[in-house]
Amino acid sequence: MKRILLQLILSVCLLPLWAQETVTPVKPLSARIDALIEHKLPAGSNVGISVYDLTAGKPLYGYQADKLSRPASTMKLLTTITALARPEADEPFRTEVWYRGTMERDTLQGDMYVIGGYDPEFDEEALDSLVAAVARFPFSVIKGKVYGDVSMKDSLYWGSGWLWDDTPYSFQPYLSPLMLNKGVVKVTATPGERGDSARLECTPASSYYTLTNKTQSRTPSAGRFRVSRDWLVNGNNITVTGNVDARRAGTVNIFSSQDFFMHTFMERLQARGIRCIPAAEAEGLENEVAESEAFETGKPSSVASSYLFGEFRQDSLSVRMASYETSVQDVVKEIMKESDNLNAEAMLCRLGAQSSGKKRVSAEDGLSAIRMLIKEMGYNPDRYNLADGCGLSNYNYISPELLVSFLRYAYSRTDVFQKLYKALPIGGVDGTLEFRMKKGTLSHRNVHAKTGSFTAINCLAGYLKARNGHEIAFAIMNQNALSGREARAFQDAVCDEVIR
Repeated sequence: MKRILLQLILSVCLLPLWAQETVTPVKPLSARIDALIEHKLPAGSNVGISVYDLTAGKPLYGYQADKLSRPASTMKLLTTITALARPEADEPFRTEVWYRGTMERDTLQGDMYVIGGYDPEFDEEALDSLVAAVARFPFSVIKGKVYGDVSMKDSLYWGSGWLWDDTPYSFQPYLSPLMLNKGVVKVTATPGERGDSARLECTPASSYYTLTNKTQSRTPSAGRFRVSRDWLVNGNNITVTGNVDARRAGTVNIFSSQDFFMHTFMERLQARGIRCIPAAEAEGLENEVAESEAFETGKPSSVASSYLFGEFRQDSLSVRMASYETSVQDVVKEIMKESDNLNAEAMLCRLGAQSSGKKRVSAEDGLSAIRMLIKEMGYNPDRYNLADGCGLSNYNYISPELLVSFLRYAYSRTDVFQKLYKALPIGGVDGTLEFRMKKGTLSHRNVHAKTGSFTAINCLAGYLKARNGHEIAFAIMNQNALSGREARAFQDAVCDEVIR
């Protein structure tokens, strides 16, 4: 009995020792990420990493955190956070129509102005609502001029360092304060009988561009489906080629976004029964008859292109006819979830206008505001190079620690953080992270972050929640990685280890 009791006592006393022998000790976070860098980093590439515990208020990990890197679309975080920190951050993007003059019977005696507020979400539905509001006024003739006011921004239609041969892709639009459908036409092809041309539908519909259909239905030898245009000569003849074996869609940017907007605006005014007679021509009956005949036949006429560009100056005879607004949150959502370049550049331009107080701004005005915030954070803005607001430029150079500093700043400002956080892609759920961080991984639904990628560059920066409940800010900037798949796998593995 004593022997049995002794064995029982010894087993209870030694149980903790046996348990220790069977538990594998967890390596420190730094060792685990170092191992990933050694074994999982794409061959021939490099990386900079910064990880900060927001809950504990201390850094967790850094590897070449101050190394200058090209951010690609994580540059959008700097633009958006700086813009959201402005006192006027909630002011909507606004497109307006005004007239200056008087109305006599069914004629507007004076000029009309369409004032661009750089709304990047202004689509075909918005255009129709603006035209409908104008059409409710009691006139059917404009005896004067119609102006597009694009004076908010300088005339540079691309950002510094953007690649010329990225046109006519839709991710590189021609920038303007007057944008219709992001300056992009979508072509949808529906197949017919084998060998026949596919049926094409374009949106937005407009006579500003022309269409050449070289498709073949259900004919593999016709090659890959493709939508392009004569972009080398700044032409807007859209050519659709290739095999259409099922419903297909493609997009193409259109040269001169402001002309695309104004041409289509005038065309839709015409469809509403409003015709424009420039004042200089109004004296000649023949001109008026010609305009009337063109309108009645429905053929493209000078009405669809009788516009100019000029700055609106409000006076006692000025009346606002229509206004269309888009909320800042809608714009931010597209910037983050879909990595929309136009939205980021629109945000940068508006940031420049708000911070400088200028009427006409350039990208540099917005970038100056970002530099001021960098300085406020305690960094030297001269250490970095900022070229655009969206990250398309190869001239941008920032560091992981700077990205994390912006994320920390946003976290410290509830008004900024709430707007930013709900717009960020969620791992394995939506946006540019929808097909990453699959269900079953630690990062699934626990990572809210902005992606950034172009050739050899792949970055990820945002927030995640660790298993201990702590909120973490992080930035991973892979450089010189030709395999985007391998770079993304490395980033996902780092997030898993931080969460662990």
